Amino acid sequence: MRLLISRAVLWGTMRPRCRYFSVAQNNRNDRKGLVLGVYEREKEDDSLHLTETAAGFDRLLSGKLTELLKISGPGLKKGKSRIFYGLHEDFPCIAVVGLGRTSLGVCGTEYWDTCKENIRTAIAGVCRVLQDHSLTHIEVDGCNDSQSAAEGAVLGLFTYDDLKTKKKTRVTTKLHGSGCVSGWEKGVLYGEGQNLARYLMEAPANHVTPSVFADTITNRLGELSETIALYRLYPCSEEPPVFLELHYNGCPDNTQRPLLLVGKGITFDSGGISLKPSSGMDAMRADMGGAATVCSAIVTAAALNLPINIIGLAPLCENMPSGKANKPGDVVTAKNGKTIQVDNTDAVGRLILADALCYAHSFNPRAIVNAATLTGAMDVALGSAATGVFTNSDWLWEQLHKASVVTGDRVWRMPLFQHYTRQVTDCQLADLNNVGKYSRSGGACTAAAFLREFVTAPHWAHLDIAGVMTNKDEVPYLKKGMSGRPTRTLVEFAAGLANQA
Repeated sequence: MRLLISRAVLWGTMRPRCRYFSVAQNNRNDRKGLVLGVYEREKEDDSLHLTETAAGFDRLLSGKLTELLKISGPGLKKGKSRIFYGLHEDFPCIAVVGLGRTSLGVCGTEYWDTCKENIRTAIAGVCRVLQDHSLTHIEVDGCNDSQSAAEGAVLGLFTYDDLKTKKKTRVTTKLHGSGCVSGWEKGVLYGEGQNLARYLMEAPANHVTPSVFADTITNRLGELSETIALYRLYPCSEEPPVFLELHYNGCPDNTQRPLLLVGKGITFDSGGISLKPSSGMDAMRADMGGAATVCSAIVTAAALNLPINIIGLAPLCENMPSGKANKPGDVVTAKNGKTIQVDNTDAVGRLILADALCYAHSFNPRAIVNAATLTGAMDVALGSAATGVFTNSDWLWEQLHKASVVTGDRVWRMPLFQHYTRQVTDCQLADLNNVGKYSRSGGACTAAAFLREFVTAPHWAHLDIAGVMTNKDEVPYLKKGMSGRPTRTLVEFAAGLANQA
């Protein structure tokens, strides 16, 4: 069954430096633009190297584009652009953007494909420039990698302005020329999938409650989702908790064991009785980033019609102080019978994941991957460079790492030593403590060790996405705000497993 993601993409802007040139500017009010790519010279004496699409367009102009690029200044560096007006009646506004060098590929130290990242960055930046010029339709050069170009366009134009009176200019994009149409369409779906996660994470907590979150996803997936009641380890709040269960099976024979994706869905985390500092607490509306990325990845997999069986689990709730909230020192019992001493009510994300992980085993999964904005310690350890991955499976790590190299949304393997397990099992009142005995030391690692106590599957990975939850300016093709990472890596990971079936 092929389920298409809504194309109502919300657009954003972040304007890079740009130079403007015009042959005739009498059509500047026309609202249609064209983006073309040019590569950086490998050597100073090399000739101008346009992309195949740009070179074809230059021939239509009898070399006018090349001539203007040569006389308008030095060669365009990566991500820099120039805009020309009046060169073609169909495209009164034409932007040429630098794509960097063609000789670059997968970098052994950066662990991503540099060419793909350069294309995403360049296309995102120049599309924002054209959006600032109030253009409403942009055709984009596929730059010999239509998927990356589409991802850059869709991700770069996103903004959350639902609650603002003045909206950004809405821009539609399409592939220009004879590039790979299927690659472009795939890139659009990858980008829209991440934008869905960004939308859910960015929206205020009073607008995306557990029930609204569930409704948003179920409306996308229809009969492939259901809301069920599961267990009782939810923190108490005025908003009732929801457990969302998603099923997508694109396998023709319907016999494939499922991939289980589990996402932590705390739609607002105040810290409970162990109240967080007020500074920055507004960002805790995105503490359901694990659920947002997991659910968005499944929506995207369905849109791509991937031949894979996926089940998604998203425990959704708020963590608020109240007379019924968990108290420091409380002991609760998990679905697998283990008792947990709650010494820190600001560490309850792992509690709701515990039961979800236990439940995931009932589906005889091929693998279990959970995602959660779980610990500030992960942000301290890796910052926004990569998602931290804790796993008991070398095979599963290789699949996730390979996917992240393709998407540029990187992952990094973290230790899952018994050293950390002993710190959560040495507990005064119960089988486990929800924080390590040495408090903040190795906090991301002790949180992963806690989760491991609820896993028996041989292929399990915990993705701590706290460090990649937001974007300031680290990822240039994402504007400032909630990032929706690592949605595309989860989709690429699922696509890789589908190809192995």
